[in-house]
Amino acid sequence: MSDTSEDDNEISFRVKFLGRVEVVRPDGLQVLDEAAQCLKTPDKYSPEKAAKKSKVHLFVSLSGIDILENKSKFLLYTCPLSTVSFCAVLPSSPKVFGFVARHPAADMYHCYLFQSKTFSHVLVSVIGDAFRASKKGENVRGGRDLIVEALRHKSKMLQRENSELKRKLAGQTN
Repeated sequence: MSDTSEDDNEISFRVKFLGRVEVVRPDGLQVLDEAAQCLKTPDKYSPEKAAKKSKVHLFVSLSGIDILENKSKFLLYTCPLSTVSFCAVLPSSPKVFGFVARHPAADMYHCYLFQSKTFSHVLVSVIGDAFRASKKGENVRGGRDLIVEALRHKSKMLQRENSELKRKLAGQTN
């Protein structure tokens, strides 16, 4: 489910959305760790925690980061890159990554956490490169290379999944 377009260098990955948590600081690994711990604590009054652990499409472009619900394609959140202040992989859990963004209308920050078995480090690099490119107002060569590398990897995974599904389908028709 990855694709890129020449116009805006957009890339999409399907990942597990762990949730969104309001945080007090705009950056630092400790913020990611605290947000992850907060999401592990059940809270029936928090809608962010209620919506956690759903599959989403994470779209990264030079204009921002969009989070769409996987099945309905409903836009859950959009974060202009100018509001993103921090992005990293959680050191205690390498499959978990997140970013912190300032709320566009209020003086608050939210940490968005995701889980990906294979793309955590690549996505953090892509978000970082997109952020740097948006600040420069031009493309970053390294970001383009990372997108190509990520797309090749995703293509291989999709080809394997396709082959497996064809094999299963052939087994059902026999």
